[in-house]
Amino acid sequence: MPMKTRQGAALERKKFFADPAMVTTIALLAVLLALFILYPLAMLLMDSVHVQETETILLETVLSGDADIKYETDESGRKSVRVLDSKNKENLIALDDLTGAYGSLFVKNGRAIRDGDTIDPAKTYIKFDKNYWTLDAFPRIFKDYTFNNAFFNTLKLGMITSFGAVIVGLLFAYVDCYVSVKSRIIKKMFDVVSTLPVVSPPFVLSLSMILLFGRGGLITRKLLGIYDSDVYGLSGIAIVQILTFFPVCYMMLKGLLKNIDPSMEEASRDMGASRWKVFTTVTLPLMLPGLGNAFLVTFIESVADFANPMMIGGSYDTLATTIYLRITGGSYDTTGAAAMAVVLLSITLVLFLIQKYYLEAKTAATLTGKASRARVAITDNSVRIPLTTICSVISAFVILMYIAIPFGALFKLWGRDYSLSLKWFEQLFRDDGFKAFKDSFILSIIAAPITALLSMIISYLVVKKKFHGRGAIEFISMLAMAVPGTVLGVGFIRGFARGVFRTGLLQGIYGSGLILVIVFVIRSLPVGTRSGISALRQIDKSIEESAYDLGAGSTKVFTSVTLPLIKDSFLSGLVTTFVRSITAISAIILLVTPRYLLITCRINEFAEKGAYGVACAYATILIAIVYAAILLMNLCIKYMGTSRRTKVKEID
Repeated sequence: MPMKTRQGAALERKKFFADPAMVTTIALLAVLLALFILYPLAMLLMDSVHVQETETILLETVLSGDADIKYETDESGRKSVRVLDSKNKENLIALDDLTGAYGSLFVKNGRAIRDGDTIDPAKTYIKFDKNYWTLDAFPRIFKDYTFNNAFFNTLKLGMITSFGAVIVGLLFAYVDCYVSVKSRIIKKMFDVVSTLPVVSPPFVLSLSMILLFGRGGLITRKLLGIYDSDVYGLSGIAIVQILTFFPVCYMMLKGLLKNIDPSMEEASRDMGASRWKVFTTVTLPLMLPGLGNAFLVTFIESVADFANPMMIGGSYDTLATTIYLRITGGSYDTTGAAAMAVVLLSITLVLFLIQKYYLEAKTAATLTGKASRARVAITDNSVRIPLTTICSVISAFVILMYIAIPFGALFKLWGRDYSLSLKWFEQLFRDDGFKAFKDSFILSIIAAPITALLSMIISYLVVKKKFHGRGAIEFISMLAMAVPGTVLGVGFIRGFARGVFRTGLLQGIYGSGLILVIVFVIRSLPVGTRSGISALRQIDKSIEESAYDLGAGSTKVFTSVTLPLIKDSFLSGLVTTFVRSITAISAIILLVTPRYLLITCRINEFAEKGAYGVACAYATILIAIVYAAILLMNLCIKYMGTSRRTKVKEID
């Protein structure tokens, strides 16, 4: 390393460690990320290979030495066994000293033997603790039909959803960037539809599918006279997921298409190539890394989705729903559930690493900079009319599904009596509906500023500071994007139900509102961090250096210079976190207790009971809250934003 470089690095380190506020911030941030992201995942992994359980064995079998338990030797060299007393405290007892003085001895009906009782080894049982490491859970679950069925179902659903979402997203992006849409109404409709599923609760479309195409569906039963329609299963989930996730693909592919230089495509046209030929030989090859990127992002979202398969899946099990049912469905197989969660996490984590560190970089290398000039929109009716018609039909279908939700709350009995009534809203507020909205609103409001501030701090450290561990902080903060909500929920249960590392430390947060706020923050952190990093990379470092030269510390520079410049991203992160938190279900359904009522859990609960009117009433109010929050954010950015959009003429 050249001397100048070494001296520069040494000076940078000296400046860094001379700033106690910065060092303290990084240390606290590292502890928080390790405790609430890495630790729950580590405990989940440990639970899949570590067994802690209490077993009861016939005393006669223990005394004969036939029992498969671990013997130890006490201080006098006698063969002993470690058993639990009536207070669940471990005791090392010699086999020939076992008496009724210990609460670990039981008769068949479960009554503990007391002093003076006659002990019949053939009718007495001993309770002991099993604590060992094993990989048996993985071979066991891979032999389990339920797991295998759910595993392949999940992969199949992911492939179908990803292909469908990429195709629909590409179609909308192509029409937006290449085709002349003359009707302003249709153009506006495309814009609305491409953003609706992104900000709405995850299960709204599932609820709409049941209302419109189920056995009592408005379209299937009322209009078409079909009385045995079945929307549950693979086809129902796939349609709902495609419509839910295609806007993500649309936004990713729209940016790629705008950056393709139109001169390359026009050169092919000038040589006589048809528009289809130009698309397949010029446009598509340039987009392939971006298409792969969009495919993997959608695949991760699909396999991690819990809400839609739970509501409309029927007997079509996925890994997310199987893990949930394995814990709550009666069997309570925590080791098996942990092993399944590790498998699901492995799938999403591998795809996340490929998407983030390979395809994103390849996409950026393929399409660099901006197009040299504006593209001439396609006005040819042979192209414009078919593509616009397809997008219009899809848009109308999505809008119809969203309209069904408020009407589902207003009709007296969907499928039977379509007269208008407010009975479902009345029932909602009569059955603790106000508490559900209050709890959800308060917890989401608390999580929003915490996430927005943490996101901006992480973004600032990643973009503006140089220190060892910077890459690790960025990776860990983004890791929650790859962790399915159900997996994170199981990790928090195993990590905090008995305290950190089973010591009782922080056990009090389990079952409280604090753990829900923490999960909301962790789930929204990647989105806010990405937004902050993008905003900070556009700020010239000389602006902050001027503040440092005037004697300001890092805290002062961040709060008075950097944060005001990225106010738009901060506000966006604030509202995004609020929306994601108030509409979350997969990460918190295993953690919520009767002490807290959350809107999404109530919708899921009423939908499972078949009370679709109440579920629609909850969903209607939730959608109104979400869109009010987004409208408020847009107004704040409009009147408080840091930038004023003006047309800038580029000078060559």
